[in-house]
Amino acid sequence: MSDKDDRKNEDIFERVIRAGRRTYFFDVRETKAGDYYLTITESKKFTNDDGSYFYRKHKIYLYKEDFEDFQTALQEATDFIINEKGEEVISERHQPNFDPTSQKSESNGAEGSKPEAEKYTDVDFEDI
Repeated sequence: MSDKDDRKNEDIFERVIRAGRRTYFFDVRETKAGDYYLTITESKKFTNDDGSYFYRKHKIYLYKEDFEDFQTALQEATDFIINEKGEEVISERHQPNFDPTSQKSESNGAEGSKPEAEKYTDVDFEDI
């Protein structure tokens, strides 16, 4: 077997971005004809009721003839988001000090109702 055959299923270039429960993989691979293409994989971790977990993956195959259009569309989309909403991350879960154990289920209570902690009055026992 030649070196080319050995590399056929190997990644030639890899980059990983970890983003909370999601991980993004950027892998350069080789076609049978010897050209390169890019795979972008999103892997998201899910937890079963019994505490075990599994990953759901979605993959995009991107070939050189589509690079320019893909880059243009990605740049336009990201520029639009930054121009419309700014660079500040709004979602609490993406903040460095986010504690997922303190988050309440969004399905609790009616929409627009106060969070559980705000429904009660703070009482000092010395006042009773």
